[in-house]
Amino acid sequence: MNDLSFFSAFLIGLAGGVHCVGMCGGIVGAFTYAVPKHSAMLPYTLAYNFGRVISYIIAGSITGWAGYLFAQQINQGIVILQFVSGVFLFLLGLYVAGLWQGLSNIEKIGRNFWQFIRPWSKKLLPFKSPLHALPYGMIWGWLPCGLVYSVLTWSLASGSALQGAIIMAGFGLGTLPIMILMATGFNKIQQLIQNPKTKILMGLLLMMFATNQLFQAISASIQ
Repeated sequence: MNDLSFFSAFLIGLAGGVHCVGMCGGIVGAFTYAVPKHSAMLPYTLAYNFGRVISYIIAGSITGWAGYLFAQQINQGIVILQFVSGVFLFLLGLYVAGLWQGLSNIEKIGRNFWQFIRPWSKKLLPFKSPLHALPYGMIWGWLPCGLVYSVLTWSLASGSALQGAIIMAGFGLGTLPIMILMATGFNKIQQLIQNPKTKILMGLLLMMFATNQLFQAISASIQ
């Protein structure tokens, strides 16, 4: 893992924005009602989204650490995790392209935890300041999401808490542009992202990346 992992994760976040529009579009719409009237949206939007990214970084460090423990116990453990990650990222590409929706079933994994922490977010509403939007975003960052879970398998295969956190930081920052544009009323970006051709293109890019990941895992296993 190196700086390229961060950049690659950032690109995956950008490509995954087509999923964010469908998954989080309603959330972004509801978010606007929590902002005080006549207040600028941008500070609240930035605080919320950076809170969301922080939750991704925490999750990435946890999964990266778990991957390290697995690799210490299993022969070629990292190679196995890299292969699993490649499979999930390929499925993510199919999901984003709209060619297969089975990945949505994975979102059920985090529903119990989500139902436990979600009520805490209501205590922060309505926002009194942008600082209140930061912990709100940290809570909503744990919303069950097949896109996030798929990238977490990559952080799992990183083999360390630090690298897992770096990967999820890159991914989270990659999702920022579209989320911020949606929240600030740039509707044209939503129309562009929801175009079927755009979805297929983004999905194909993800599948190409996943294929490379799988190839590397297979090559490492036969060396």
